[in-house]
Amino acid sequence: MTRKQTVSRIPPDEVTLVERAATRDPDAIASLYDIYAPKIYSYVYHRISDPVLAEDLTGQVFLRMLEALQADKAWRTSFSGWLYRIAHNLIIDQYRKRSRADFTNIDDAPHLPASGDDPFQTAAARLDSDALIRAINLLTEEQAQVITLRFLEGYSIAEVANALGKTEGAVKALQYRAIASLRRIMTDPSAS
Repeated sequence: MTRKQTVSRIPPDEVTLVERAATRDPDAIASLYDIYAPKIYSYVYHRISDPVLAEDLTGQVFLRMLEALQADKAWRTSFSGWLYRIAHNLIIDQYRKRSRADFTNIDDAPHLPASGDDPFQTAAARLDSDALIRAINLLTEEQAQVITLRFLEGYSIAEVANALGKTEGAVKALQYRAIASLRRIMTDPSAS
């Protein structure tokens, strides 16, 4: 598939931006960043729960995008799906790097005021959120992407299908299998 054929899968105004970004046009790069950075940041943040690291990884996504565009190594499906794939790969790399647990001395931990009335409920909600993120990361790559985009990012099945370059039926099947796996993992953590 040629670059022109691949580029045609994104809206026409973005085709021009992508082509200009490949020639290092700063305005085009900034426009692409403005369009996609919030979505990519949110996706990364929902997978790792660290705002500073999510910002760093989001920046790396766009750096890798530029390097690939300049090397004429374009995407295969949709442009946004390609960005999510880069983000996903960076998240996996990050988990591999920190395969050992990170511990913080409680005396060194930052003060985090409770947002609710009950500190116990706030702590329990945070633990549930952490458990869900760990469970999502035990899914297959495609299942994790579908769950994150559908339920954490709020995309429709059609939008997820477009972003991942899949049919809506394939996304529904991935979602079904992912939910079944999450149910199994969350009710019996030893099943993972």
